[in-house]
Amino acid sequence: MTGDRPDAAATDSSHQFDPVDFLETAVQTASHEDVSPMREYLCETLEVHGIDPRVDDGGNVLATRGPADADTHVVLNTHIDTVSPHVPFERDRAGTEAGGNDVIRGRGSCDAKGPLAALLAAFFAVEPADSRVTLAITPDEEVLSTGAYELVTGDDCPTRDADAVIVGEPTNLDVCTAAKGRFQGTIHLTGANAHAAEPETGINAVAALEGVLEAIRTFGEREDAPPTHPQLGAATLTPTVVTGGEATNQVPADCALTVDRRSVPPETAAGFHEALTDQLQAAVPDDIGVEFRFTDRPTPFLEAWETDPDARVVDLLADAAGGDVRPFTAATEASYFAADAPTVVFGPGVLADDNGAVAHAPREYVRVEAVRAAAAALETTLAALLE
Repeated sequence: MTGDRPDAAATDSSHQFDPVDFLETAVQTASHEDVSPMREYLCETLEVHGIDPRVDDGGNVLATRGPADADTHVVLNTHIDTVSPHVPFERDRAGTEAGGNDVIRGRGSCDAKGPLAALLAAFFAVEPADSRVTLAITPDEEVLSTGAYELVTGDDCPTRDADAVIVGEPTNLDVCTAAKGRFQGTIHLTGANAHAAEPETGINAVAALEGVLEAIRTFGEREDAPPTHPQLGAATLTPTVVTGGEATNQVPADCALTVDRRSVPPETAAGFHEALTDQLQAAVPDDIGVEFRFTDRPTPFLEAWETDPDARVVDLLADAAGGDVRPFTAATEASYFAADAPTVVFGPGVLADDNGAVAHAPREYVRVEAVRAAAAALETTLAALLE
């Protein structure tokens, strides 16, 4: 966080919220290691605009407008944490890398403080009388999603009675209605040590990788494999890290292979674990021990999710933004919310452009006009959903 960050009131003394002014300060407020300063700035901004926010046990910032017993309820969500390292703020009005557009550069500019600024603009703009809108901002989407998990498992889960959830991420103003899930785990193979001069006296765990890799290559061809998804395509299973053996003259008794699974609906983590375990057990010799274990984490993996492309929130937001309806290419906390309500991912900014990576990259930026366009589209959509 920069030492000269202006407070929310000084930034907006007229109480008229400007998403670009908010974003400039937000990008200067580093949140790659500690989200506390950014969370404080968000809460200050809400208070300046007459909203009383609260921070729950999971570190989420929650704010609501409209009556608690409203018939219609819309949830707006994104996150305030960013990846490392921090990239300093810069306002580049020439925007040479963005087609000559006025851009804001810096860590979080598009992922996801730009989307947050647009969501806030819509949240402040609407005046719900007989309906309700909840802002639910999570603290660690880039790591373990403990905040989002707290949201959906708590007694007062805001998405449980929601009619729609809009998740802010950089989609280039497209409306995203599905995303692959991501599971990670390690295949452990066990054999028996022996002298390499007499390999037949041992059981070579590394050699058993041959059957394991073949099982991975053919995993999508089994009879019970999930079909190709109409929006997301086929699931993938990729070997990523391998370790094994202790000495160059010894038959290795242990080997471990980490795999990355990008799932498509309707596959679940439990279903994938069971199917892969069955495939592996059939692929290795009987004298090789084989076990697949998910990587330990305190929250569930982000599973694949989908929303009906004909859902009302999709139609309204696509019409207002003028973008396409498509899947999102990265995992998001929308995975936790889609079971409760029609959920879409939307926002200004891009994950990558013609010159390479943007989000999570040193050149991260967002076009100023895209932030304003996203804010306008969200305001129009939210007003229609809440009327």
